[in-house]
Amino acid sequence: MSSASDVTPAEACAVRVVDPEKVAVVTASMPDAETVTELAQVFGLLSDPGRLRVITALLEGGEMCVCDIAASCGHSESAVSHALRLLRANRVVRVRRAGRMAYYRLDDSHVRMLLDLALAHVGHQEEAT
Repeated sequence: MSSASDVTPAEACAVRVVDPEKVAVVTASMPDAETVTELAQVFGLLSDPGRLRVITALLEGGEMCVCDIAASCGHSESAVSHALRLLRANRVVRVRRAGRMAYYRLDDSHVRMLLDLALAHVGHQEEAT
């Protein structure tokens, strides 16, 4: 098995750009650096299993209080509160206060769609194996 370091100059691309029109179209459609950074933050939030369980609980349960989210996820209320603070700061969830109670829900349908697509993707992979 060869690695990238095993590629000899004769095997490397002789031309730096094979299809300049395609490269121009792709370059023009690339998001700006700030948008890419924000996307990376969202995917970073979703990469943590604990936060992902909290998001999934809200996907299934709709609006929920911290204690119900914690019971659903099997996490402590403290851990769920910490996760919710991060998710709220990144506009993944929003809060509604009713007296001393705080109820959390997914911020918008985009978050729901993103998670639904990811779940479908994982399910598709399981079906293929």
